[in-house]
Amino acid sequence: MSSTALRFTGAIPANLLPFDDDLSMDEVNYRRHLSWLAAVDGVTAIVCNGHAGEVSSLDREERRRAVAVDEVGDQVELISGVYSDNTLEAAALAQDARDEGASGLLIFPPTLFMWGARLRPEMAVTHFETIAEAADLPLIVFQYPPASGIGYDPHTLARLAEIESVVGVKDWSNDMVALERDLRALRGTGRPVAMLSSYTMSLFASYVLGADGSISGMGSVTADLHAELFRVTRAGDLGAGRKLNDRLAPLVEVFYAPPFVAMHNRMKEALALLGRIDKAVVRPPLKRIGDQERERIRQALLRSGLLLP
Repeated sequence: MSSTALRFTGAIPANLLPFDDDLSMDEVNYRRHLSWLAAVDGVTAIVCNGHAGEVSSLDREERRRAVAVDEVGDQVELISGVYSDNTLEAAALAQDARDEGASGLLIFPPTLFMWGARLRPEMAVTHFETIAEAADLPLIVFQYPPASGIGYDPHTLARLAEIESVVGVKDWSNDMVALERDLRALRGTGRPVAMLSSYTMSLFASYVLGADGSISGMGSVTADLHAELFRVTRAGDLGAGRKLNDRLAPLVEVFYAPPFVAMHNRMKEALALLGRIDKAVVRPPLKRIGDQERERIRQALLRSGLLLP
């Protein structure tokens, strides 16, 4: 499938969201972060209101403010996450994002899908069709790991891809076999639906497999490396891809270490160490990491070449 037929391709970081010490949104540092991401050569869009942006801690007004389209201008498109277990609320959040100028929507699966909704694919179809009718924006399906219980099976994924508004799938299967199965299901529809890998722990492999790009929270720290990795892999230069993958490996190791829930806390600390934000405040129940782990992140940044000695 020609990438020219696809709406979203290439490196798409999911932004982190800085907070002040009083836990309010730190808009100055947020806009500074967005501006850096938008200026990276090869970044084609940015996702806000995602897991990386601690969306579950944001109220409705904060989610609207996170769609800071005026900061990125026409440099890149801004895609807003729609995170809700309630289909009607999801439709309202989608309308908010549209009104704020979002270019597309990343649709999270309702967590109630873990209660056997895989056997009722029409529930997922209704969820997407309701949002599509409410907002009239391009939609990206957020595919969760099969083990989570809320990931869509390939048949349901293909059915969702037939909805006219659906233009992409963010595949967070974290299972290369599942990712390939999902990719084949999408290609089998014949529709221009992009496979956007969120398999950041092995992004190179997913690019080689044929992913059309990526959506990644880690991309908020390594947007330049992700963009270059996509470029060289798409050009068939696997040697250069392996070298970039080796640079990313130390950061993958520290960011995605147990407990997995702390991954975005660690990424914020990396941004602070790189001087891209002032401080790495997170909202409860998340907790800031300690000095020893912060030092491990600093060492990983040094090994990756992102931080100079």
